[in-house]
Amino acid sequence: MRPSLGFYVTYTLSLCLGLLCLLFVSCWSSLWRGGFSWTGSPLEFNWHPVLMVSGLVVLHGNAALVYRVPFTWRQRKQTWKLVHAGLMLVGFILSVLGLYVVFDYHRGLNLTHLYSLHSWVGICTVAVFALQWILGLAGFLFPCSPLCFRSNLKPVHVCVGKAILILSLISCVSGITEKLQLVAKNKGPYSSLPVEGKFANFLGLLIVSFGLVVLGILSKDNWQRPETDGEIIIQMSCLLQLLPREDSI
Repeated sequence: MRPSLGFYVTYTLSLCLGLLCLLFVSCWSSLWRGGFSWTGSPLEFNWHPVLMVSGLVVLHGNAALVYRVPFTWRQRKQTWKLVHAGLMLVGFILSVLGLYVVFDYHRGLNLTHLYSLHSWVGICTVAVFALQWILGLAGFLFPCSPLCFRSNLKPVHVCVGKAILILSLISCVSGITEKLQLVAKNKGPYSSLPVEGKFANFLGLLIVSFGLVVLGILSKDNWQRPETDGEIIIQMSCLLQLLPREDSI
C-alpha cells in the first residue's frame, strides 16, 4: 500500500500544531503567569498546564499516530510497540507530575482539592490513562499474553485511546477557562485581560485543532498500518472459536 500525500500533509499539520501547543502554553506560563518554580510558591502552579498539555495531549496524540507513519510499516512491529508504549509512559509520567504540582500548590495555600468539574475530568482522564497503559502492557507486550486476548483487546484499546484524547481536550480547555476566570477575579472583569485572554483562548483553539487532526488521522481506515498474514490468521482463528460448534447445535 502506497502512502498518500494527504496523510503526509495531515501528519505534518499535526506535528506543527503540537509544537505550537507546547510553545504557546510555555509562553503563557512564563510571560503572563510569572515563570516557574518548584519551591512551593504560586509559580509552582505554572508547571501544571505545561505538563498536562505536553503529556495528556501532545505526547499522547503523537504516540497514537506511531503506527500510522508509513516508514514504520516495513519494520518490526514489536519495535514500534515499544516506542508507542514508551511515549505513552512518558506522557503519563508528565501528567502525574502535573497533578502533583497542583496538589502541592493547593496544600501550600490551604486551598480545597478537587472542587471543580475541570479537576474531576482531569483526574478521571489520568486514571483511565493509567488503566489503558497497564492493559496495553499486559495485552500487547507480555509474551505470555494469549493471542486471542490481544486480538479482542485491540479494538477496545483503540477506542479507549481516542476517548482519553477527547477527555484530555475537554480537561485542558476547561482548565484554561477556569484559570482565566480566577485571574480576572483578582484583576477585574474578564474583558480587562484582552491580551492574555486572547492568547490563552488561542492556545485552547490550538489544542482542540491538534486533537481534531489526530482523531481525523485515526479515523481514516486506509491510513492504518497494513495487517500481516499472521495477524489476519489470528483474527480468523479467534472468530472461529466464537462460533458454535456443529456438535453443540
